[in-house]
Amino acid sequence: MSIRSYIGLGSNLGDSRQILTEAVSKLATLGAVQVSKLYQSPPMGPQDQPHYLNAVAQLDTELAPLDLLDQLQRLEQEAGRVRLRHWGERTLDLDLLLYGEQQIQHERLTVPHVGILQRDFVLIPLLDLDPNIQIQGQTLKNVAPVQQPTLTVVADQDWASR
Repeated sequence: MSIRSYIGLGSNLGDSRQILTEAVSKLATLGAVQVSKLYQSPPMGPQDQPHYLNAVAQLDTELAPLDLLDQLQRLEQEAGRVRLRHWGERTLDLDLLLYGEQQIQHERLTVPHVGILQRDFVLIPLLDLDPNIQIQGQTLKNVAPVQQPTLTVVADQDWASR
């Protein structure tokens, strides 16, 4: 039985758009994928780094949560992920945001993802995929970061299929 999960995608090093496009096609090997629009957002951490490209992928997968996490980390490594500093530059960042309705507290994984309700670069792409999505009983379209976004749309939802 497949579970609907949502994965945050981000990149601000290298050819970010190409890196994210390749990540989406690799995610498609794990299950059926749909993607949000592609956005540009200012960095959350240190401001002396390039803006990010962000999107969210909806993945219907049969993988268990930790197995999915392992696959996401493998894809990051294959993309040459570097982690120079906390909240710093990233070649590819793949975050397991939601896994069905499950709440997971594990030493390697917290779902829903920590800080999800404060991040417009996650919330707005989630709403692209499901305008009625709720997290822990909250309707996302009503949370403050959605009302005051810092994002710019870079491409429509067909960006990863080009």
